[in-house]
Amino acid sequence: MRRKSIGVALALSLAGAAGTAVAMDEGGTPVHPEIWPVARSPQAISDAATERRIDALLERMTVEQKVGQLIQADISAITPKDLETYPLGSILAGGNSGPYGNERSTAADWARLVREFREASLRPGVNGVAVPIIFGIDAVHGHNNVPGATIFPHNIGLGAARDPGLIRRIGEITAAEIAASGIEWTFAPTLAVPRDLRWGRSYEGYAADPQLVAQYAKAMTLGLQGELIPGQAIAKDRVAATAKHFLADGGTEHGKDQGDARISEAELIAVHAQGYPAAIDAGALTVMASFSSWNGTKHHGNKALLTTILKERMGFEGFVVGDWNGHGQVPGCSVTDCPQSILAGLDMFMAPDSWKGLYASTLEQAKSGIIPAARLDDAVRRILRVKFKLGLFDGVRADRADPSIIGAPDHLAVAREAVAKSLVLLKNNGGLLPIRPGARVLVAGPAAHSMAMQSGGWTVSWQGSDVTRDDFPNGQTIWEGIEEAVRAAGGAATLSADGSFTTKPDVAIFIFGEEPYAEFQGDVPTLDYQPVNPADLARLKRLKEAGIPVVAVFLSGRPLFTNPEINAADAFVAAWLPGSQGAGVADVLVARRDGKPIRDFSGTLPFAWPATAASPIAAPLFPIGYGLRYDKPQIVPLLPEDPGIDLAAALNLENFFAGGRARAPWSMSVGDDGGVRPVESAAVVSPNGMLSVKSVDVKAQEDGKQFRWAGMGSVQISGPNADLMRHLDQDMALRLDVRVDAVGEGRVSIAFGNAALDVTDWIGAAPIGKLSKLQIRLRCFADRGADLQRVGNPLSLTGHEGLGLTLLAARIESSPDAPPCPSNAE
Repeated sequence: MRRKSIGVALALSLAGAAGTAVAMDEGGTPVHPEIWPVARSPQAISDAATERRIDALLERMTVEQKVGQLIQADISAITPKDLETYPLGSILAGGNSGPYGNERSTAADWARLVREFREASLRPGVNGVAVPIIFGIDAVHGHNNVPGATIFPHNIGLGAARDPGLIRRIGEITAAEIAASGIEWTFAPTLAVPRDLRWGRSYEGYAADPQLVAQYAKAMTLGLQGELIPGQAIAKDRVAATAKHFLADGGTEHGKDQGDARISEAELIAVHAQGYPAAIDAGALTVMASFSSWNGTKHHGNKALLTTILKERMGFEGFVVGDWNGHGQVPGCSVTDCPQSILAGLDMFMAPDSWKGLYASTLEQAKSGIIPAARLDDAVRRILRVKFKLGLFDGVRADRADPSIIGAPDHLAVAREAVAKSLVLLKNNGGLLPIRPGARVLVAGPAAHSMAMQSGGWTVSWQGSDVTRDDFPNGQTIWEGIEEAVRAAGGAATLSADGSFTTKPDVAIFIFGEEPYAEFQGDVPTLDYQPVNPADLARLKRLKEAGIPVVAVFLSGRPLFTNPEINAADAFVAAWLPGSQGAGVADVLVARRDGKPIRDFSGTLPFAWPATAASPIAAPLFPIGYGLRYDKPQIVPLLPEDPGIDLAAALNLENFFAGGRARAPWSMSVGDDGGVRPVESAAVVSPNGMLSVKSVDVKAQEDGKQFRWAGMGSVQISGPNADLMRHLDQDMALRLDVRVDAVGEGRVSIAFGNAALDVTDWIGAAPIGKLSKLQIRLRCFADRGADLQRVGNPLSLTGHEGLGLTLLAARIESSPDAPPCPSNAE
């Protein structure tokens, strides 16, 4: 059965007129199944012979084995030996989990680890039953977990290319490289339709156009899996796809990650649901539930959407997997206890570090009947169906490993093509581009020679901030691609990160943009590119003031308010997050000796470009579909530079640390007597090794920073000189949500605005290993000399050897119950 074309408004009208029965989610929001798109998993997803084999397995499996199929654990929290006791059905490797504790493991190491888990799962258990594990990974822009793999532009750049055929080829290459490392399942494609670009996952969305998302959903699913054939497992070089995140993760209020989409059913269908029928019709074997909510109801517990709509109306016959401990956010649930999710239609819990407790509670619920036997068998059947389709019960087919094809030359060529097709030309006044043959070119900017900035999050590590040039020896930074192209055309290029030069160049290419981020750590308060200390704008202006024509190449995971930067450049290119093949940028920007580049610009905006820093975008500067070409020039006039909002209010200056990182405009660093080092990655050590910091899970994935002192050192949060006098006048307090992991040998102090107070007694009295709230009135710091009109460092935490603390949050809040002031720190 294929999808029916019917207008949402008409469908609502007909449903109401006919008195159609509605399903109700747990929060009471009505769902009208008849107005939702109809889809159907292809008959080839299974066959009668396979279903008979599944029937036979279900008859022999114990309830312990069945419950095990419902649970997925992360490699950082389980070993193959654990499967002897706990017959789990799936293993994943999260964003910061690498084989044997090494994020930079080779494809061969990945294959060895997968083989060890699979062999452990295939040891016959009770009744001789052995069910192979399914191994999943986030390969979202190529096989991004493996250094040396082919890294494509993130989805937002692919949306700019508007080329479904290219998307299918990218899916095929990605699948081949995933399979080459022994893995058979990727958590992709993302089918979100971001509406508020403050969302930190905006770059995971292809476009604002639901129909383009639907086209790409089909193309990527077919690329990853191939066409499903009745009675046959998918090819050894193909992997299971995951349509995610169901549903409306891109529609949350204020662009908040894991937030709430407070929208009508009509908007939910018309905007956010369109990619799923296309993926299901194409044969997507799995769907991932979203962390987020719809009108207050968490998707991990929404039976109306997971069962009535997805499985019944849309005819999805694969299995539904949860997101990272997402079941724990369902009301009444914890990460180790949540029958509500299974009853709602979730088939597999993603329980990375909570799997053992969750297995025990789910087993008890299955035995007691809280989870009915029919629902348990349905979930297990769906999981087994996918495993059979992947050939995992066939030992030969299950061994997919062939590390030699990782980063193959023909794969890299497609990535380079994708980079070139993703570029969008926003401005080219005076025809500065393409760079003419024989030119003296200055290549400048913080992103010019940064593999991390051009690849973005989900590259080697979750946040992608620690990626280096050495991770991709078969790639090029944008500088390297430009230098080679300029030299081939008879010119000369020099690199200068800060834009300084000794010989005046003919043209400067300034490459800049967002630092890497992923998920909620990428949420921002406004769309202003650099609302505080606009260093890149200053560098652009210095080049212009020197009389040098300037090309600005902007790397970002979303359109941002950059009117001042566009004004300061003669040409401006939106390059998104292009990945490892930086030469694709040069293919469009730099002319060959014949005066023509390898490719013209062809990309167009997948999202509107903002005219102000406000979001959602009301009146765009450049609309969706805008994009200049060399053969279609256009002059961009001087743009207004007013951000259009009160940046000071929007920046939320009183919230210093949340979601595992310092919040804009604040930044975090660690220091000792050897100097200071910024905290920009998951793990950092102070210059002389006196203080180490790493990201840890407290309530959600990497939502805390854990600090360990080996000597005297300090954690600092710093930023603009903020005026916080009104907070002082309202008698507010500094609040820290902190867990004391170990009590050190020396004194502990907290400084705010350069006034330090001794909190050693509080640290000593706090319960070890449990979150505690520390409040200190701002008046306490003011009385010690802090200038609340110019606070550039709202937190400095100093300790000594042996101290261990985990920080979850730091902010200013109302303080009616704050205790007396601590003593002054000497």
